[in-house]
Amino acid sequence: MYSEKTVLTGIKPTGTPHLGNMVGAVKPVIELSSQAKRAYVFIADLHALNAVRDSKAINRNTYEIAATFLALGLDTTKAALFRQSDIPEVYALSTLLMNVTGKGLMNRSHAYKAVVDRNTEKGDDPDAGVNMGLFTYPTLMAADILLYNADVVPVGQDQKQHVEFARDISGSFNHIYNKQILSMPEPVIQETANAIPGLDGRKMSKSYDNYIPIFAEPGQLKKSVMRIVTDSKLPNEPKDPDTSTIFQLYQNFATADQIAFMRSSFVKGKMGYGDAKNLLLEAITVYLEKPRETYETLLAQPEKLDEILAQGAAMARISAKRTLEKVTKAMLGRSPSY
Repeated sequence: MYSEKTVLTGIKPTGTPHLGNMVGAVKPVIELSSQAKRAYVFIADLHALNAVRDSKAINRNTYEIAATFLALGLDTTKAALFRQSDIPEVYALSTLLMNVTGKGLMNRSHAYKAVVDRNTEKGDDPDAGVNMGLFTYPTLMAADILLYNADVVPVGQDQKQHVEFARDISGSFNHIYNKQILSMPEPVIQETANAIPGLDGRKMSKSYDNYIPIFAEPGQLKKSVMRIVTDSKLPNEPKDPDTSTIFQLYQNFATADQIAFMRSSFVKGKMGYGDAKNLLLEAITVYLEKPRETYETLLAQPEKLDEILAQGAAMARISAKRTLEKVTKAMLGRSPSY
């Protein structure tokens, strides 16, 4: 299905990757990249700048994300893994695209509108706290996508707008310059990205502080699992597995037989939440045992991660340079001199 497609995805280094990220984004991207003609996986450190002011945190989180993808099986012979900021062409293309992007389009950005709505509710200036990094975020995102002629962009439902904006900007550029230079990417909605519950039953998210880091230390992992919110049903009372956060998480780490056993035990009232949490803890531990070893080894060798990221950037720049040359020639009548 994707053998002739270019797949692209990015993840912001704004925190330690959690189990929701793994199930909803990392694993699906790794699977897609193995099927695609070519794949680009970038760590969106430039996108983090409009909110994160701690450069050490961005760098640390970048290493964590890179190590996570590699530990979970990303094949860097098939997918370019790189830092967004290591691609100078993305800065240039973003600036060029701003000249074919309407302000009205940026006004409709979900992230920008959310800030404006909060400010309005409080009676503040609508643009209080809004920097141009936030306002022009969709233009930079479009540059990320269009620079590599991406055909497919796997996203959660809440990120679909970014791909739609990239299509709008691409269409505007191609129309103005009467050339089919930029691609028309398609979003692939990752339904699981919105289905992974956190400790409190809501979507697992850093903003809710209800997440479990993928490679949490054993003590931290146990503490997190035991904090999962449950109802007051007794061990011998029937329970609905499909509304249980424990069971929903368990399905992503246990074997088919183990999943069937927990479901049956819940339905028949033969398992309490305490026992179920212990089974979940064991399943996560076993599932991530080998990836954890790889992850910890990589984090202990930042120079190795730098080398892998640099190699990925070199691969990505081959396509990036070609696209920027075409865009620059169309807009300025000449090729870039660098």
